[in-house]
This record gives sequence, C-alpha cells and structure tokens, in this order.
Amino acid sequence: MSTRPRVSWSELRTARVGLWGLGVEGAANLRRLRAMGNVPVLVDDDPVPGDLDGLEILATGLGGREALEGCEVVVKTPGVSRYRPEVARLTERGIPVVGGLGLWMQEVDLNRVVCITGTKGKSTTAALTGHLLAGLGRRCLVAGNIGRPPYDPEVGGDVDYWVVETSSFQATDLASSPPVVAVTSLSPDHLDWHGDAETYYRDKLSACTQPGALLTIADGDNELLGSRRGLLGPEVRWVGAHAPGLDGSWVDHLGLLGTHNRRNALIARAILEALGIEEAADEAALAGAAEGFEALDSRLRAIGTVGGVTFVDDSLSTNVLPTLAALEAFADRRVSLLVGGFDRGIDYAPLAEALVARDAATLVLTLPASGRRIHKAINAALAALPGSHLEVADCDDLGAATEKGYRWARPDGVVLLSPAAPSFGQFTNYTHRSAAFAEAMASCP
Repeated sequence: MSTRPRVSWSELRTARVGLWGLGVEGAANLRRLRAMGNVPVLVDDDPVPGDLDGLEILATGLGGREALEGCEVVVKTPGVSRYRPEVARLTERGIPVVGGLGLWMQEVDLNRVVCITGTKGKSTTAALTGHLLAGLGRRCLVAGNIGRPPYDPEVGGDVDYWVVETSSFQATDLASSPPVVAVTSLSPDHLDWHGDAETYYRDKLSACTQPGALLTIADGDNELLGSRRGLLGPEVRWVGAHAPGLDGSWVDHLGLLGTHNRRNALIARAILEALGIEEAADEAALAGAAEGFEALDSRLRAIGTVGGVTFVDDSLSTNVLPTLAALEAFADRRVSLLVGGFDRGIDYAPLAEALVARDAATLVLTLPASGRRIHKAINAALAALPGSHLEVADCDDLGAATEKGYRWARPDGVVLLSPAAPSFGQFTNYTHRSAAFAEAMASCP
C-alpha cells in the first residue's frame, strides 16, 4: 500500500467532499458531514431510488464516477475496494480517497484507543475487552465493525476508552494507529476485495505498522501470524491458549465454548494490561468483571437442547479456521456437523483432514453449494486414513440437514452449524441462516 492520506474529519468542513457508498458506515459519514455543515456529493454502486436527506444519489456507473472526480476528497465506505480502477484513477488525479475510521484516527487521543483485528475472533475479543473494561469501572465504547462508527454524531464520545473492531477493509484506510493493536487470527479471506492472499495478509496487518503503533498483541497459536512477524510492528506480545502466567479460573466466568475463545479472553486481558488497567493483574477482579458476559449471536453459541442433544449456532463461520476451532470445542463429543454454503473456491483439505482425524464419532452433513466439494475433500482424506469414525451425507437444505443431524446425534450429542462458507445464495445473511437453524431445531421432535 502506498503512503496513505493523512486527513481528518475537521479538515473536510469546507471541502467539496464525495461520499462513495451509503451502507451503515456511509450513513454515519453523511451524518458527520451534515453535522459539520458540509453538503457532500452522494454516490453509490447500486443506489436505492429517491434521495437521502434531501440529496440526490448518483449511481457510480451513471455519472457518479465523474462527480467524484470533481471533488477535493472522496470518503468511501469499507465495502468499496481500494483496488478498484476508479480508486486508482482518483488517486492519479490527486484526489485523496479516505475512510471514516481513518479520518477519526487523525484527531482522537490514540492512547485511549485499541484496534482489534483478525480473520476470526475479532468481534468476540472486542466484546470481551469492552465487557471487562466496563466491569472494572471504565466507560468504554465498543465500536467499528462490531457496532457503530466511533465518529457517528449519534454515538457520542464521553468515554474513557474506545475498543474498535477493525476489518481488513477498514485497516487500509488508516494512516496512523493507536499504540496498542491486537490480532486474533489469520487465514485467507476476502480475496475478491484484496486480490490475493498475500495482499489480504498485508492489508489485514497494516494497522500494526502505521505511525503510532508500538505493541501488537497477537495469537501465539496461529502459524500464519508466526511466519509474518515482519508485518506485526516494532514489538509483539504473543498470547497462546496455554501461555504461562496468563491462564486463570477467571476465564471460566465468561461461559464461553472452545479453546479459541479462551485465547480471545487472554488477548482481551493482555489488551487491558497494555492500556495500563491495574486490575487486569487481579484474578478476582477479572472474575467479577467477567460475570454476565453473553456470547455474540452466531458465534459458537449454544441455542438450545432437544431430547438431550445440544444445538450450537456458529453461522458466522465463513471459512475453515472457525470451523476447526468449533470442532475442537467438542473434541470428546459426538457431533453432527452442518457445513457448506456459498462456494468461494477455498481449500477444504485442512477441514477434511481434521474431520478424518477426530476420535469422536462425527456425521458431516454437507449443504449447497460448496457441500459437494467438501464431500470430495473428505473422501480423499478418508482414502489416506481409513478407519475413521466419520460419516458423510449430502443434504439439499438446512432444515433437512438439521433434522438428520438431530436423529443421528441422539441421545447426548451435538448438532453444530459451522458452515465454513458464507450464507449468500440460500440466505440473506448469516443471521438469516441462524434464524433458519433455530427454526429447524424447534421442529425437531
């Protein structure tokens, strides 16, 4: 990534600004500019008919591109890839292309900010960090990818700390970073936005090396992160699930499933220590602060029990890494795994190898559209390791898979929805997929 524009929100007060993208963050961008008295040009790739706040919305391909080229600054939403040719053209014309989070970072007290990123685990770790801070008496706003943009006028800023979940898309908008950055995991993802895996890794980790970054707290159990130490900034504190001196019974008070979530909790504790929170060294204080934490929806969350069978929703699992972590959480239990969804062409061999190697009995129920490729990968792994306690069956839909998984898992097993694929195609989003799973559970006898 070339040198990033160092522009702040306050500098846009009298500038001719183009807003490109009008989703959740784009709406917050508009509110921020209107609160400053700025009337921007609105552009969206697929605009909803009509206007917004009395302003016309131009389609990118129908006059919007030209309108952006007439602006002094373009504020894009994270969904607009920095690698699109339109962005390159704007940059060549000397027009800074920035993001709302990067603008905010230029004028906030970064000593009171922590950025949390990672392929998976960043939402839970951000929520954990905010919960612990609040439990220890600090005013905290958990913002960014997990909630509202921290600069949204509707959010307010009367807090002690900002915990900002930062996506790989948002990371490319940062020209500076807070002293403390955390990375929860790393595996290939969002290749359509970034272009290839190595670019994704570089972009994802770029918050660790922007001006101001001093310490990266990183997942010490992730091999990809370990092999990319050069992208992690001047100092790294590695946190593993079994790191000496960090484990403690306080984590049990969170009620989370899985070794990976234990590591996420330890990363959250390390963040508090790096921020100078004295109580982070006190196991009893942490145990008290941990009470009342609720696991985030669609992230390895037990949603009910029917006839002795536990149903676990991990619908946000969109690649192999979280599904492996979910399986590890039930290493000793009989599991019906519901897997498959929108096919992005990712390599399912690591998942197949892990499934074949499981000691506990496992039924894999594959779903369209990637299910058949997953089945093929499992067959190849079975050929290399015969004698596995593994069965595989293809299903046409989530409802049928849930019912079949329940019947097989009785009397005391687990039905685990951890698809290792996005929900596009059959569902509106991962929450829609979660709702369908809950409905199917309710229909089980």
